[in-house]
Amino acid sequence: MPDFTTSDGIRLHYEDEGSGLPLLCLSGLTRNARDFDFVAPHLGAARLIRLDYRGRGQSDWADPDTYTVPREARDALELLDHLGLDKAAVLGTSRGGIIAMMLAATAHGRLLGVAMNDIGPVVDPAGLDTIMGYLGRDPGFDDFKQMAQARKRAMDATFPGVPLDRWRQEITHTHVETDQGVRINYDPKLRDAVEQQGAKPAPDLWPLFDAIAPLPAAIIRGENSDILSAATVKEMSRRNPDLIAAHVPDRAHIPFLDEKEALAALQAWIDKLQ
Repeated sequence: MPDFTTSDGIRLHYEDEGSGLPLLCLSGLTRNARDFDFVAPHLGAARLIRLDYRGRGQSDWADPDTYTVPREARDALELLDHLGLDKAAVLGTSRGGIIAMMLAATAHGRLLGVAMNDIGPVVDPAGLDTIMGYLGRDPGFDDFKQMAQARKRAMDATFPGVPLDRWRQEITHTHVETDQGVRINYDPKLRDAVEQQGAKPAPDLWPLFDAIAPLPAAIIRGENSDILSAATVKEMSRRNPDLIAAHVPDRAHIPFLDEKEALAALQAWIDKLQ
């Protein structure tokens, strides 16, 4: 499987498939290349480049002090350099969307456009509390079957109608089955890094979002999201009137991206890029 070595000596895994528009897919905080498995079949006209961040997926673990948005943004640029790509569009889910905004502010000339999945310049504290409830901790289940059933029960209120097999597939992206039960497949010290960063005053992300314009941009929000509010999307659209905005019903944080509303927004965004 392909990988490359960063400027600070960390081996990072990536996947590169298809041809056409180079689309760099950046996943959520604890997630990896598998984050885009549900939407990938619908993006056949693009060259999908998926990165496993340091400490996640099949990439090497690193010093937790480097589990930061600026370092991960630099890793993304180094991947583009490794692939010989001057520019790419970025599809960022949650953490990946924040990295995309960082890239817009610091490496605008390397971007063709930005699409963000359920993330914006204002992150709701309630959603952060939810994330901290599981970040870096093994879930305490014997196997995937048990965990999937629990996940479905927990998510039915905000993700109604999602079948059990979808949840089972989703949990395999960030967990593994072992003789000792289900375990996370990323560095548990990611929690330490997030806690350390959370102890500092929250940065103002609006300048990073504003830096995206005039590139084609899209935002996809789950209507039940506890991370991205409707009010934040409204302000994003006010600041960038050309922003493609989609609200996905019966989804919280995060939409799977194969919902019809999400696919329509992504197709409209890709049409602008082309």
